[in-house]
Amino acid sequence: MNRQFEVRDETPADIAAIADVTVAAFATMEMSSQTEHFIVEALRAAGALAVSLVAEADGRVVGHIAFSPVVMSDGAEGWYGLGPVSVVPEWQRSGIGKALVTAGLERLRQFGARGCCLVGHPAYYGQFGFTNPAGLSYPGVPAEAFFELAFVGRVPQGTVTFHEAFQATGPAGGASG
Repeated sequence: MNRQFEVRDETPADIAAIADVTVAAFATMEMSSQTEHFIVEALRAAGALAVSLVAEADGRVVGHIAFSPVVMSDGAEGWYGLGPVSVVPEWQRSGIGKALVTAGLERLRQFGARGCCLVGHPAYYGQFGFTNPAGLSYPGVPAEAFFELAFVGRVPQGTVTFHEAFQATGPAGGASG
């Protein structure tokens, strides 16, 4: 079956739908702490969504991907983290995730990013050119689940730190400690 969808930039009207898509996408994932929608909200509130794309089908948002700046311990600049990426269950395995990743990486290249990294499933991200980096790690994550894709130059060395929004466990406007 050929299911039609369009990938485009998020708009303010998409924000609630993005949260719903993200909750639905991660609801049954064992490795999820069910906070991904709070992460997206916190990235948006911090102005750290460098790229935020949605997949729309029949006037409904059915997928979303976020990219945000990361900090490399060796001082390398221009690197971004991919995630979360979400597709509603009934649209999974229809090419939406692949289209979102491809479009997002192209957008990063267009504005001069040097590379992208992520935490993800080892069997999936190789198709986009991501590899497990030697000499670069994300503390607390197994090496086989951490990936990088350099667009320009060398792969940074040391550790990567994702935006503090990745620690979000509740609404962005809520109390913090």
